[in-house]
Amino acid sequence: MSQALSFPVPSAGSIDQYIQSVNRLPMLTEQEEVALATRLREEGDVEAARQLVMSHLRVVVAIARGYLGYGLPHADLIQEGNIGLMKAVKRFDPSRGVRLVSFAIHWIKAEIHEYILKNWRLVKIATTKAQRKLFFNLRGMKQDTGALNPAEVRAVAAQLGVKPEEVVEMETRLGGRDIPLDAGSDDEDERFAPIAYLPDPHAEPSEAVEQAQLARLQDSGLRAALGSLDERSRRIVERRWLTEGDSATLHELAAEYGVSAERIRQIEAKAMQKMRGMLAAMV
Repeated sequence: MSQALSFPVPSAGSIDQYIQSVNRLPMLTEQEEVALATRLREEGDVEAARQLVMSHLRVVVAIARGYLGYGLPHADLIQEGNIGLMKAVKRFDPSRGVRLVSFAIHWIKAEIHEYILKNWRLVKIATTKAQRKLFFNLRGMKQDTGALNPAEVRAVAAQLGVKPEEVVEMETRLGGRDIPLDAGSDDEDERFAPIAYLPDPHAEPSEAVEQAQLARLQDSGLRAALGSLDERSRRIVERRWLTEGDSATLHELAAEYGVSAERIRQIEAKAMQKMRGMLAAMV
């Protein structure tokens, strides 16, 4: 095994110190790169992987700098790009005759793109392939900060291979802004913040728990109340009030038990009164 190259750990004191440290790391020759990549693929040499990653950290810094216009922290962009670099190193095949830097650019950009799309807006702004292409190219293709005219929309759509309506939709999304739920101020405008009218008064946690407990109590109480009735009274109540679909009529139950409809009504009324008394005592 060849001797390991010297790659000091980059300084993490600040983003500027980190970038300066990364730019001082030695570059690999093509022969050194092939040797390290071969050791990684054939032997799983972790130290070889570390040297490949360290020597290309400056590439991540350079690529991440191109995405500063999205208003996200430079350090976070670099961190995501480093993840892409590590994925590239893991998949790199030196036998294909391609330098690692050329292979890694795709993976670095892919991770940074994914991070930007997840964090640039609270709501997803680009989910399809066409939307992603527009998101990362539209601002740079616009001649000024104004809205695109119909001719410019058609030109952008033709250049990127998307539909004109998709260009218009993405321009609208890029021009929008997130609205905070809470105004965060003491002035009169606070009452009009979304937080003031979004809450559901019936969804308060303690009330939800109380309602759930009440439902369980009523369910167990109903079973207990029914269990206190004699068999005929219980069956009449169940047929009249607790049967899915059409409930039995007084005359149907009268014919079943061989009594008058008035007698069924009396039994039902007495049973219901007893049940209400039991349920009231449980609440």
